[in-house]
Amino acid sequence: MTSTDVVAETRKRALAGVGRVIVWSGGSIWVGRHVGQVPEHAHHAIQVSLALEGRFRARAQSWPESRACAGLIVMPDQAHCLDGCDTAVATLFIEPNSIPGAALRQRFAGWDVALLSDEEAEACAAGLRSEYLSGATDARLVQFARAAICRIAGDPLTAPRPDPRITAALEWMRQHLATAMRLQDVAAAVHLSPGRFRHLFVAQTGTSFRAWLLWARAEHAIAAATCGMSWTEASHAAGFADAAHFTRTCRRVFGIAPTMLVFEKESS
Repeated sequence: MTSTDVVAETRKRALAGVGRVIVWSGGSIWVGRHVGQVPEHAHHAIQVSLALEGRFRARAQSWPESRACAGLIVMPDQAHCLDGCDTAVATLFIEPNSIPGAALRQRFAGWDVALLSDEEAEACAAGLRSEYLSGATDARLVQFARAAICRIAGDPLTAPRPDPRITAALEWMRQHLATAMRLQDVAAAVHLSPGRFRHLFVAQTGTSFRAWLLWARAEHAIAAATCGMSWTEASHAAGFADAAHFTRTCRRVFGIAPTMLVFEKESS
């Protein structure tokens, strides 16, 4: 999509960003140009946002005024706003129960939202910037996104180990997103009582079963839409009752409606 196309599209509907969304097990990257304002929202995943050009602005509950940022870390379930200032931004979402997620939680323990130094943010963003602007494949972007996450998280060997039962439960849930799902069903799948599973789930992921499920379904639906599904088809594939339910959830966890995104494709 050219700049002229973006202007024309913006006149037709409000846009939050034009770019690419790539999801892998345990994380995702949202990278784009013309990134606009995202109202206050909170989500289960750890967020790492890196400026690819200029700076973006962010505000959190502990910050009365928005701040210019080169790199931002948002811990799980922390309300925040982001304004891309019509520049290019890469936002990475990391599953808190993953090994890099545990390392990030350890490094930023006690923080709700933290800023990276300009030097650290640039070191992490440089590879992503080069790959994205050159039209790299999805696989290359994921490779560089994961490298940036590891650089920020530090040595994963010093982080707490994830509980294998919860890791297995999350994988089971990802494979059954399109079906009705109850906490007791997942607990049974990993041979735990509902009460014990609920306790371990919150301890390991930092959020409730329902909050994680809504996040995973919204992310899955967006990934499906990037592959060519309509929003209605994508919402059903992710287990939402209808597109309206998906839109409400998307606004809650991402701060935007899905129709505020315009997807670019990887180069052929």
